[in-house]
Amino acid sequence: MSTIVGIIKALNSGVKHLAVKRFTLRYPEQKLKFVGDGYKYDPVSGVGIAGYKGRHMLFHDKCTGCQLCAIACEGVAEAIGMVKVDNKWKQNKKSILPQIDYGKCVFCGLCVDACPFYALYMTNDYELSSFTKESLIYTPAQLAVKAHMNQDVQIAISKRGASHSAELPAPLKKALPQAQPQLESKLKETQEDKEKADDKGDTHG
Repeated sequence: MSTIVGIIKALNSGVKHLAVKRFTLRYPEQKLKFVGDGYKYDPVSGVGIAGYKGRHMLFHDKCTGCQLCAIACEGVAEAIGMVKVDNKWKQNKKSILPQIDYGKCVFCGLCVDACPFYALYMTNDYELSSFTKESLIYTPAQLAVKAHMNQDVQIAISKRGASHSAELPAPLKKALPQAQPQLESKLKETQEDKEKADDKGDTHG
């Protein structure tokens, strides 16, 4: 009898959790969308602007080639290397720009903090997987391209915990309200039967 009660309790608990919006995403069909544009740093006020630390965005017209981002990365991940480019800018006489190896990057954001010219920030792009190590090395030209992100699922925080905005499949959503009362009723009947059986055992004892 106790085994049956345990099974029904487990089923009832499962149904209750199904009724709550799940937190796990069905990636890659569903992709998490973050609030804001990513992590930035304001060198004037010395304050970091909170955001997701994903793939970097580099502004060639602001970078001076000072190498502070690469220096900040030394001893941490050593993921940033300065490379010479063909284009020339007034503020960058050496024509050197950072390239980032995402096979080494730990996404700490220290490179963004080190940049005093607003030339580097981190976007919400987290899809950086690749079949080769070479493809994880982003050149200055690649870093200058704004990431195309198809992220449509947002996090929602409530008293019941964290969930996301994606809907449950329609058949499951329709079946849940009917299934839960039936399981609760069955659990109550089983518990009553168990109590009666225990009472009979005590009487015979």
